Amino acid sequence: MSTEPEPTEKTEPGTRGAAPEPEGPGGAPGEAADGGAASGGGGEAGVTGGPGDDADASARDSASESGDAGAGESADGASAGGGESGAAGEGVSDAPGGGEEPEADAGVDADGAGKAQLSEAEAELAAQRLERERIARRKAEKQQPVESGAKLSGKAADLLAAVRAVESGAKPVAAVFSEPEPPRRPAQEPVRPRPVSAQATGVGGAVGVAGSVGGPAPGTVEAVQRVLAEGGAPTALAPQVAAALGEGADEELRADPWQLLRVTGVRPEQADGFARELLGAECAPDDERRGRAVTVWLLEQAALAGHTALEMPTLTAALAQRGVPDADAAVQSTITEAEALVFQDALDPAAPEPAEDDEEGEERPVRILVGLERYALAEESLADGLARLINSVPKEDGSAEDWERAAASAEGSAGELIRAAAAGGLVLHTGGQASLTEPAALLTAARGLGLRAWAATHGPLGRDRFSALLQDDRQDGTAGSVPSDGTAPEQPRTRPVATVAGLLSGAEGPGRDGDGAFDLDLLVVLDAPQLDVETAALLVESMPDGARLVLGGDPAVLWSAGPGRVFADLLAARICPQVASRRPDPGPLGELVSGIGIGELNQVEAPGKEVVIVPVRDAGEAVHRTVQLVADSVPRALGVPAEETQVITPGHGGAAGTRALNAALKERLNPGPGRFGGFDPGDRVAYSPAPGRTLPGAVVGADADGLHLTCAGEPVVVPKERVEQSVRHGWALTAHQAVGCRWPAVVAVLPGDATQALSRPWVYTAFGRADRHLSVVQGAEQALPRAVAEIPAKPRTTRLPVLLRTQTPASG
Repeated sequence: MSTEPEPTEKTEPGTRGAAPEPEGPGGAPGEAADGGAASGGGGEAGVTGGPGDDADASARDSASESGDAGAGESADGASAGGGESGAAGEGVSDAPGGGEEPEADAGVDADGAGKAQLSEAEAELAAQRLERERIARRKAEKQQPVESGAKLSGKAADLLAAVRAVESGAKPVAAVFSEPEPPRRPAQEPVRPRPVSAQATGVGGAVGVAGSVGGPAPGTVEAVQRVLAEGGAPTALAPQVAAALGEGADEELRADPWQLLRVTGVRPEQADGFARELLGAECAPDDERRGRAVTVWLLEQAALAGHTALEMPTLTAALAQRGVPDADAAVQSTITEAEALVFQDALDPAAPEPAEDDEEGEERPVRILVGLERYALAEESLADGLARLINSVPKEDGSAEDWERAAASAEGSAGELIRAAAAGGLVLHTGGQASLTEPAALLTAARGLGLRAWAATHGPLGRDRFSALLQDDRQDGTAGSVPSDGTAPEQPRTRPVATVAGLLSGAEGPGRDGDGAFDLDLLVVLDAPQLDVETAALLVESMPDGARLVLGGDPAVLWSAGPGRVFADLLAARICPQVASRRPDPGPLGELVSGIGIGELNQVEAPGKEVVIVPVRDAGEAVHRTVQLVADSVPRALGVPAEETQVITPGHGGAAGTRALNAALKERLNPGPGRFGGFDPGDRVAYSPAPGRTLPGAVVGADADGLHLTCAGEPVVVPKERVEQSVRHGWALTAHQAVGCRWPAVVAVLPGDATQALSRPWVYTAFGRADRHLSVVQGAEQALPRAVAEIPAKPRTTRLPVLLRTQTPASG
């Protein structure tokens, strides 16, 4: 065993952002004398490949920014995270150490398990899809175009005429590729989604075993297998193709081989090879079918990168890079076939439209966007729902004097939040970890006034953490006390806090009323920056009339894994009251993270070793030092056990990514043969029941039902066919996986080969996951302070701000 570590070498004085290096835990971490720590990149050591880790937003916020500008290409990193494979169906290779790459949901399952059998993730998504269908039906009833654009000229005017021709059933002029003004839809009463049974989504919404949902018919899969074999593609893709294309998938695939791109993870060059085998001499780069398929594929890659739509020049440039000879015609064909929608949004919404009799008036500046229908419907539904909440009068629950009395008794900005919630249907609240006491005060006050008030968090760890902040008051549904007569205490009541997924599924929370709306009067949604447009739309559509919605969170953290930037768009739109917390996060860690939030990586005094910098020369040393910190130095010096210390690193691949670190940490902390699909009892894991959600947990065992886990104290059974796709070792996570969670100690690993993935939100998120202690294994050198100072959140193209401005007035 190692003795006291060697002193850590100092960084050069005056280096910006070099946090103080009082000694590391137990005397700054150094090389371990024993050989227990892994060196080099580490191997897989029983790590199963590619779980669905939330697509980790690698395609969104790390390695996907060069190349196709908003299309998320960046040397194809948006979907692959690394090198390209040569044939359709080959697995996605690891990122070379850069940003996080998508997991199994963004890769091809070579074993065919992918979507052949659906389990809890798909069951939950299926339940939510029922609600989306109701929203879509409502939108279809309102899809009447608004006459506009009479004074447009040139390409914009031709475009508008072309789209109206599509709406009337005619084919647009071939020369037109752009799109027209989007139909403006007035806010109307939403069609309430019907209640969803808890059995459809599993225990607790976020965890549990879901009911099984039938997959593609065996005959369909067999027919697709024959077509795939004929085209030289892996037959293991058949279940995914059949699920994507439905009945008659074999005929559709034979008629249009590029439909293979609908399978997640298949790339254009792979689909091209498949098409050449099937079509022979008829296969050509300018094939209209190829242009449409690649256009849709690029829009899907843009969604992986966080965009809900792409500007026309960005899309056509991306098509040109993909070898589409006539990008304009490809987009035109895609629009004609209704595989994408077009929008024309005013760049300056304050500018008046030209009068009809003003022949010499200047054109109103616009931008032309192309997007997929699902995200367009979600954004429009979200804007409609938000306008409904803002314009409706909140229910008179409690007198104005009661609300004011509750606000006056609260501390600081908590009183402002209570007053704002009393007066309006929609309120935004911003602040760091310490500010969570303010929505807790609001929730307690509202329940004290008789309101049916609930809170929702991103994940179960955040749910449990927020529950602990609520006052021990019987009115708020907390645990009871021991009766004075000495009888057994009452069973604890469930606190009024749920996860977002559990709330939507009905497995947690107050349930739904007869109209399908949430049976509540006030909903406080924490971790609001993690809401993508589809989830946000479902939440807002489910709010009853007269209810109050409070969206709260830290705007400096990483954005959602799914497309959109809902919370940031709402803050920028200023359509409702905003309350900024004045409660700073305490201590050296709070000071460090607050500085990062404004672009400054400051040195902080850390007398209790709250912050320690551990310089390393290469990725191998980074792995070695990380293992020593987790297994030896932090437990010995600070008393934080290894199971309460979380490692966070930029990506999954590379010599110091999550795979290498998890292999090394397993070898040191829980060695074993990986007898349960690469896992052993006691292994820490990250379970992803659905894209965008990661639940830290531990392995309990395995049997015929699958892999048994415990996540946030709740049992989870992952069917064996889903283990490889949805479970990975979890001693080391990415920052996107760690959002919404906090641990007593965090070891942030910044290897030199992952500097391109660093940004201010990434550093803020990773460093902000620590409660008591943060060790920074620093191999990024000057890339770290440069990322904090110069690299903000990567922009996302969304339509929500324009939709909000057209439906709601700005608010001071």
